[in-house]
Amino acid sequence: MPELPEVETTLRGIQPHLEGRRIERLLVREPRLRRPIPPETGERLAGQTLLRLARRGKYLLFGLERGSLILHLGMSGSLRLAKAGQLPRRHDHLDLVFAEGDCLRFHDPRRFGLFLWTPAPLEVALREHVLLQDLGPEPLEDAFHGDYLHAESRSRRCAVKPFIMDARVVVGVGNIYASESLFLAGIHPARACNRIGLARYRRLALVIRSVLRASIDQGGTTLRDFVQEQGQPGYFAQSLRVYGREGQPCKVCGRRLRQMRIGQRSSCYCPACQH
Repeated sequence: MPELPEVETTLRGIQPHLEGRRIERLLVREPRLRRPIPPETGERLAGQTLLRLARRGKYLLFGLERGSLILHLGMSGSLRLAKAGQLPRRHDHLDLVFAEGDCLRFHDPRRFGLFLWTPAPLEVALREHVLLQDLGPEPLEDAFHGDYLHAESRSRRCAVKPFIMDARVVVGVGNIYASESLFLAGIHPARACNRIGLARYRRLALVIRSVLRASIDQGGTTLRDFVQEQGQPGYFAQSLRVYGREGQPCKVCGRRLRQMRIGQRSSCYCPACQH
């Protein structure tokens, strides 16, 4: 699944090409996504100008003259800029066609993505839309820090890995980046979140920021379906220390990495470096 760095990479790739563009029409080849696309969506978008693009967690938001679009890439979605006349591929489910004839094309083999219009302006949707209103802070912004994590964890009993993956606690820390961050912070993924002290949470918050920023700088993580808006894969997978490396030697101590399931998700860790 595309995680925060992949979504941020997508945003940075398409933003310069879309802001200020006028939408000519919406071409829907397959309306059956996570939520079916109503037929009237195209009528609401036609003739509108894209004023601003933003990201909240793993959601992309397009601010329009009237209302907003909310997009989620789902399990396998990606966005590409396609030239006029460029033939669609299999699983290219919709095109946002601009006045010049080129388009933003949404590709989603598993059809778990989301393409939703709301009458709310962008700033209102970011705060109040039902999909966004309960989300935690952004991990790259000032509201996210170790003291915050420590305070949030005191009343919880779950393991630390699902704790930092909970979007109500902090957005965008999916399985890949949670595994990598806990390894670098030296914290066992199954340790109870309310048994971790303030100093270790301060370290963990700094590591989460560092891991996410490094992945964004390298274009995201190449896993299964993710590619950037122009088709290039991300490169952060070359830097993975534990995720997907079960049975291989730890890059720090040489011990064999182990894997366990925590909260229905696989978790690879080093039994020597993480405690």
